Amino acid sequence: MDNVDESRIIEMAWEDRTPFEAIDTLYGLCESEVIKMMRRQLKPSSFKLWRSRVAGRKTKHLALRSAKVSRAYCSRQYKPK
Repeated sequence: MDNVDESRIIEMAWEDRTPFEAIDTLYGLCESEVIKMMRRQLKPSSFKLWRSRVAGRKTKHLALRSAKVSRAYCSRQYKPK
């Protein structure tokens, strides 16, 4: 995996509305693998902040997500069909 892909995965992981399943679909990394990458790439304080934000967050897991949560895509983003 190159630096561009790692950077995009980290960006997606920080976004509140991007579920872990989207990262898995695009990059083949499950939630635990994303957590390991974040732990490895971020400063310890940044990792703790991120983990406290996403732990149990409904928008980060499709199974917990409300059907009312919609997603707008820009022209450079992956658009599900």
